[in-house]
Amino acid sequence: MPKKNVDSKGFDKAISGDKPVLVDFFAAWCGPCQIMHPIVEEIEKEAKDFSVVKVDLDQSPEIAAKNNVISVPTFIIFKNGKEAERIVGAVPKELLVKKVLATIK
Repeated sequence: MPKKNVDSKGFDKAISGDKPVLVDFFAAWCGPCQIMHPIVEEIEKEAKDFSVVKVDLDQSPEIAAKNNVISVPTFIIFKNGKEAERIVGAVPKELLVKKVLATIK
């Protein structure tokens, strides 16, 4: 699991930097989320120009509601605290990384 598992107290701070942030909205009971866990871990270890945080929907449903997350896994890329891109469902690692890197330019 990536190091940064955030709750409602730390979420706004986690997404507010000038570097893009890939947020993985997940649930422990979600099969596709379990498939994505090792992929998100790899991305987090390799990330240099962006950061990765995770939000457990069961522990922080208010963050999901605030960001209109209705399906998991949902990946939202934030830049300067604002949503730049949204990907819903299990996707290849390359696609996630490509979408995040596209927000850096």
